[in-house]
Amino acid sequence: MAAQQIQVKAPGKENSRPGNRRGKVAYWAAFALLVLLALIWLIPLAWAIDTAIKPESETTAVPVSWFASHFTLDAFVTTLATSNLPRWTFNSALTSIAVSVLTVILASLAAFGISRVRFQGRNLVFWIILAGIMVPGQILIVPLFTQMQVFNMVDTYWGIILPQIASPVAVFIFKQYFDGIPHELEEAAILDGASRLHVYWRIWMPLARPAIAAVAIFTFVTSWNNFIWPFIVITGNNMMTLPVGLATVQTSFGIRYAQIMATAVIGSIPVLIVFLFFQKQIVEGIAGTGLKG
Repeated sequence: MAAQQIQVKAPGKENSRPGNRRGKVAYWAAFALLVLLALIWLIPLAWAIDTAIKPESETTAVPVSWFASHFTLDAFVTTLATSNLPRWTFNSALTSIAVSVLTVILASLAAFGISRVRFQGRNLVFWIILAGIMVPGQILIVPLFTQMQVFNMVDTYWGIILPQIASPVAVFIFKQYFDGIPHELEEAAILDGASRLHVYWRIWMPLARPAIAAVAIFTFVTSWNNFIWPFIVITGNNMMTLPVGLATVQTSFGIRYAQIMATAVIGSIPVLIVFLFFQKQIVEGIAGTGLKG
């Protein structure tokens, strides 16, 4: 038998090919770019925290410096003692959660009807809903406020919540997701005697968890940061949401930048927590609803 020649490759020889080297360069270049973008995004947050823990007299010092003679938490203590921050935070959390839940329910019901129920003018209804995306929210402020006055909802939680639950974008996201679910599941359930509402609640919604997560999280953040509508519909201090309350704090504190930044940092904590705990659901929701870039 002829001796078989065995070629032994030197360790790392295959990694020395030009293609692999280009791949490594591209990887590290992308990594460096992402690190740079992350640093750019974090600089304003770092500056807010740095200003909040400085003595008030050093927040306007020239030249501007990241470092102070000493760091203190006096701004946080003063803000919590002199403002209605806990109540504003509660109001924002309550209204944002309610808006998120109601938006998910109403948008998913509308999307299920458009996606699965055959009726005349279905496409027209869908395009009319999508046209709502092009309507600036500012031009609806006057008619919405008039409606809230008629229904005696000014300076109430419902006055903050109800105008925010109509979301054409949420309907679009759910419809895109529902269109991708096989029709056989619905047909099998109907043959077993299930109603359309049962199909929606027991089959479609559990399968649409990524879409639910994406809509709920983005709706929560948008409602939490909403300033214009709560500022208009709320008159009492105890009913203010956090963004509206921050505006009053800035007015009362004048140029006390440490207290202003301390209030902003405290107000941003819930949103940061939401993103940290639900970032996986955000990515899966966007990837599964046809909103890829």
